[in-house]
Amino acid sequence: MAIHAGAFDTLQLSGVGRSFGGHDALRDLDLTIRSGEFIALLGPSGCGKSTALNCLAGLLPLTHGTITIDGERIDTLPAEQRGFGMVFQNYALFPHLSVEKNVAFGLQMRDVPKAEIKRRVAEAIALVKLEAHARKLPGQLSGGQQQRVAIARAVVLEPRLVLMDEPLSNLDAKLRLDMRTEIRRLHQSLGLTTVYVTHDQEEALSMADRLVVLREGRVQQVGTPEEVHTHPVNWHVADFMGYRNMVDVTVAQTGAGASVVVENADFRLPATAVDAVAAGDRVRLAMRPEDMRVSTGDDGIPAQVAVVEYHGREFAVGATTESGTTVHVRSEHAPRPGDRVRLSIDPTRALVFRTALDGERLTDVERDLEEVRT
Repeated sequence: MAIHAGAFDTLQLSGVGRSFGGHDALRDLDLTIRSGEFIALLGPSGCGKSTALNCLAGLLPLTHGTITIDGERIDTLPAEQRGFGMVFQNYALFPHLSVEKNVAFGLQMRDVPKAEIKRRVAEAIALVKLEAHARKLPGQLSGGQQQRVAIARAVVLEPRLVLMDEPLSNLDAKLRLDMRTEIRRLHQSLGLTTVYVTHDQEEALSMADRLVVLREGRVQQVGTPEEVHTHPVNWHVADFMGYRNMVDVTVAQTGAGASVVVENADFRLPATAVDAVAAGDRVRLAMRPEDMRVSTGDDGIPAQVAVVEYHGREFAVGATTESGTTVHVRSEHAPRPGDRVRLSIDPTRALVFRTALDGERLTDVERDLEEVRT
């Protein structure tokens, strides 16, 4: 099956925003999507990712900004004229129509000749491996099979862009893994351009070419999965990407490059500063549980093991520092609750972010004002 209709080079979102009753659900979204890319819009509930997708789809009008394809504005077009395919979280299948008729519906609405409809429907159903279920009703299918029908219905239209809004959230863990692989396979084999909304960072990391991390309607970071995972630009992104241990500390000293030493009532550790900081600054230290080690040596954070959970190949350990802070660690060996341990980490994996008084990262303007005040 060849996807060719309405091919494009670049899709550009410029200053895209959407307000509801004076509240900005999405603000100043700038993004260039290249043909063939798989883009994941990622963030917690309420961050604006579904709003962005619905604006792109034409289901919501823009309050601000423009959307263009190869320089031609499309944000003024109704949804049905944009040439996009949509896959919804709840499948949105017609319960009284068979799989074949659900997949054929969009083509019939476009007055495609019957012979071509038959061919394209058969190809789309084969792509999602549902040939044996073609005459069944949606209610006779599993959740994963229904989602495959929804995907077939989207790609049969040969769309220039496929939009997916948390399509796997209603599936169980094993089905989600299988469907992740299946969606990525279809994306690559058909040469699709895909924008995918999810709150699951593992899902986004495994599928996307680039991630767009959103928080409270604003883009926090755009980058490859490796860039966002390894080099978060602020503590909000770090927190969302698995840096579960967030500890407020003070910069004790600075060294060459980004190396710093931070301290609080519990410990004194070398770390790596993401932002420019100076001795005496109050900062936020971010550490991944899997980057930390449990030892009985003399270096690291002194703590007492509180909780141990078996996670298959490793153990998740919750340890409490002397001041009462809980630190989450992974360990190949299971310590016992009550054990006194030391928690250590490679300084390059302990990231330091400058924060404002309200817990937000300082902007350049805020930092200049603070320097004037001090």
